[in-house]
Amino acid sequence: MSNIYESAEATLGFISSPCLTKVELRVACRGISDRDALSKPDPCVVLKMQSHGQWFEVDRTEVIRSSSGPVFSKIFLVDYYFEEVQRLRLELHDISSGNNGLRDADFLGAMECTLGQVSALRKQSVTAEELSGNDDYVELSFSARKLDDKDFFSKSDPFLEIFRINDDGTESLVHRTETVMNNLSPVWKSFKVSLNTLCSGDHERALKCTVWDWDSNGKHDFIGEFQTTFKELRAEQDGKQIQWECINPKYQVKKKNYRNSGMVILNHCKIIKMYSFLDYIMGGCQIQFTVAIDFTASNGDPRNSCSLHYIHPYQPNEYLKALVAVGEICQDYDRFENMKGKCICQPVSHDFAVNFDEDNPECAGIQGVVEAYQNCLPKIQLYGPTNIAPIIQKVASSASEEMHTKEAMEYFILLILTDGVITDMADTREAIVHASHLPMSVIIVGVGNADFTDMQILDGDDGILRSPKGEPVLRDIVQFVPFKDFKHASPAALAKSVLAEVPNQVVDYYNAKGIKPKCISDYETTRTFSP
Repeated sequence: MSNIYESAEATLGFISSPCLTKVELRVACRGISDRDALSKPDPCVVLKMQSHGQWFEVDRTEVIRSSSGPVFSKIFLVDYYFEEVQRLRLELHDISSGNNGLRDADFLGAMECTLGQVSALRKQSVTAEELSGNDDYVELSFSARKLDDKDFFSKSDPFLEIFRINDDGTESLVHRTETVMNNLSPVWKSFKVSLNTLCSGDHERALKCTVWDWDSNGKHDFIGEFQTTFKELRAEQDGKQIQWECINPKYQVKKKNYRNSGMVILNHCKIIKMYSFLDYIMGGCQIQFTVAIDFTASNGDPRNSCSLHYIHPYQPNEYLKALVAVGEICQDYDRFENMKGKCICQPVSHDFAVNFDEDNPECAGIQGVVEAYQNCLPKIQLYGPTNIAPIIQKVASSASEEMHTKEAMEYFILLILTDGVITDMADTREAIVHASHLPMSVIIVGVGNADFTDMQILDGDDGILRSPKGEPVLRDIVQFVPFKDFKHASPAALAKSVLAEVPNQVVDYYNAKGIKPKCISDYETTRTFSP
């Protein structure tokens, strides 16, 4: 049996290339054509990267309403490998009003290039910047008082933009607040931004802040501006409130008695120490890895060579390839290398231990799961529809117990290997929304040639996943990949694709909860500067 495991491992291979550095990509557009004569487009840019001949979505910008020349505040963070040709594709979509998904959007066009080309060229619509080593974040909150009224029949609808002044004098958009409607003394929501993004780690770098009056036609009215530095933002002493005059330079020249166009106030400045995935792992956090294997009848009789579960003496099936590819990585982060193997099977049982020992379902590493999988095949009868909500709920129950410890001790990863579209979509959506509050991630690999289009809904790639009651996921915890996209890919492509988001999911969960790695001393607490 170990020969099958070794064959799968050899077939996949594991080749890793160290990340040289990280790069921020900023996107702007000019001259977008108006397809609708009555309104301007609502643009959104989707970033895709090519891996082994396939395009995969990395991230997407926010939607900017009624704009033919948007400057997006969303910043793409990309690993840069000097020795690789990293192909990028940026797709421009016009998003339907009231909908942020791509299904009903109009495709406006796309451009393709390499990350090297973007890094080498300066004046273009996509710009790249290497990050310095500071990973800390700052949380900021602003408000304003007595802003100029730019509207005749109502009050201004103000929003604030923050730009970083670069060494060459150019400006990079750091953040754009939400618009507060009909209010001359707005209080904007607090936001987080990395110190790299805000000031490139230079606390004395100039920051330009601009206040606008939002207009639905995209022609926003300028209210005023001011300049500051991060050093000034964090230098609040003795509880004194930091504020700036919002100045309109034209009014300053033309109006003799002009003082300002309002005041902008810093309400809150908080430095947040950001810990990395390895900080948590080295601090003792264990990855609890559970495998759920689909044993429903649609896979075919395992004794038949056409079955997806057929065990060839020398060639691993797709289930084994996917299992080894992902499990080989995850087992290294479990100190005891104990993995839980579960099976999806209807109608006799929603799930059972792949080793038939419900009291002790753990297997000795990925090889133990493989052996248990092979041993159970001759002993089971394959049945009916594919329901995965019960196994998500079972792992979520364990993750819920861990959440109450308020320590970074265990993070749960559920790998689901399935051959078909799930039949309990509503219950699964409900289970995922609940699990998004827990230290847990879900990886779904579609095996075989079924149409997995609807599974993308769970991945959240076409908007925010919601429960049947409308509750959104707290964070994106699901990654879905069809195995057929990797049949002819080079080694380790599947593992790289399905596991790429896990480190960030781990970090996002613990950082959002304010949970430090266990080895971090108490004196390294968050520093807060508040008025």
